[in-house]
Amino acid sequence: MSKRLSAKHKIDRRLGVNLWGRPKSPLNRRNYGPGQHGQRRKKPTDFGTQLMAKQKLKGYYGNIGEKQFRRYYAEAVRRRGDTGENLIQLLERRLDAVVYRMKFVPTVFSARQIVSHGHVRVNGRRVTVPSYQVRDGDEIVLAEKLKDNPLVLNGTQSGERDVPDYVEADHDRLRGRYIRAPELADVPYAVPMEPNLVIEFYSR
Repeated sequence: MSKRLSAKHKIDRRLGVNLWGRPKSPLNRRNYGPGQHGQRRKKPTDFGTQLMAKQKLKGYYGNIGEKQFRRYYAEAVRRRGDTGENLIQLLERRLDAVVYRMKFVPTVFSARQIVSHGHVRVNGRRVTVPSYQVRDGDEIVLAEKLKDNPLVLNGTQSGERDVPDYVEADHDRLRGRYIRAPELADVPYAVPMEPNLVIEFYSR
């Protein structure tokens, strides 16, 4: 599992975008990067644009490590179809991403936490690996003891985002189902994601 090396708000400031669309993001007050040179703006090179696209995707899914992200790219290339769409589908099949999409928790970081701590079952089997690849039709159930957990209450009662149509969730019973792999246009990103630029970055 990749380590969370910096706070999610620092990720926002470093990348210069409100990555998850949260109202508490510091970008809502200071729309520039951190540090004394944060307000300098210069036109990025093609490499810089591709790198930024990669960093946004890595950061969005909980600051995934480079080694693991490269594996996702390699698997996306190996599969049939559009490589960019394949990459998004692999990321959206991560168990922590699915728990986050079902709105059981407020952030992808808290989703990773409850998976790692053994509070999530897939088809009746406890899974503690956040990167576990969920398949179409899989049932995801949270432990009953999480019903009054502040993180879960915050997630299920939040009005910040909706549950997308490629998953279904029952917040009263803390269970849901992964229906299908989404296309890029189906994924409710708060900022534009450009997986095609990520593919260009790795295929240089």
